[in-house]
Amino acid sequence: MRILMTNDDGIDAEGLAVMARAVSRWIDQAPIDQPRSAVIAAPHRNYSGMSSAVGDVFDAPYVDYRRRTIDGAENIAAFELECPPALCAIVGSLGAFGWRPDVVLSGINPGANVGRSVLHSGTVGAVLTAAQLGISGLAVSVQWGDDVHYETAAALALEVLDELFTAPQVTTLNLNVPNVPREGVRGVRRARISTAVVVEDAVVSRDGVLPAQGRVTLTLGAASPTIGNVSDEQDDDDGALVEAGFAALTALRGPQENSDPSLDSLLRAALARVSAHLDQAR
Repeated sequence: MRILMTNDDGIDAEGLAVMARAVSRWIDQAPIDQPRSAVIAAPHRNYSGMSSAVGDVFDAPYVDYRRRTIDGAENIAAFELECPPALCAIVGSLGAFGWRPDVVLSGINPGANVGRSVLHSGTVGAVLTAAQLGISGLAVSVQWGDDVHYETAAALALEVLDELFTAPQVTTLNLNVPNVPREGVRGVRRARISTAVVVEDAVVSRDGVLPAQGRVTLTLGAASPTIGNVSDEQDDDDGALVEAGFAALTALRGPQENSDPSLDSLLRAALARVSAHLDQAR
């Protein structure tokens, strides 16, 4: 069982260190006939909100890296890469650091990734990218607070990992954990992605005047690191569950074509118009 670890907060982030130490203990406790190993390929700086961005690899088809050590996880080779988390996932998944992993583990992110924030999250982006390469993944986030309980998220993540290794197909999971001690977690529930957005409103001026230069003020929604108001959510929505003290586990699916039959007529009409345009140009 081989794990590639990454995150979007950078190689020096506390969440990554806590997860690495938990995985280190998990490796040491492996049965003799079921060896475990891990490698860390994490960004050199914070890339929060970068989704699945890889940067301009066409202009610069290389990634600079350097060896690092995570205190308390010295048995895990760690590398700092000068690239976003999605590209870290690609580089590591292709075996650049020794082998192709069975699972990509991303996090622990300090701040929930619920609702529409899953589209923008670099933590989630890394595992969605791994899925495109045929590798299962688990993104792990913990609700933001004054004192973030990373250990709670790490303990739950390892339990999910044990199941993920036996998944019959490529599986991508998003785990969000309330910011409480482990004994304070009320349970874990399968969750839906809520309709909560990251940005609810964007305003330049409330008097209707639009200057040539200025600042757009954003109003943040419930799909935020702290979550907040979930009065509009269903009981089984991810944000509502975390706010209620449950860990929320959501299965995700990456980009694929939309095969909805209701689009057939639209596509046929569009294809006909484009074909007619090309025929006229000949």
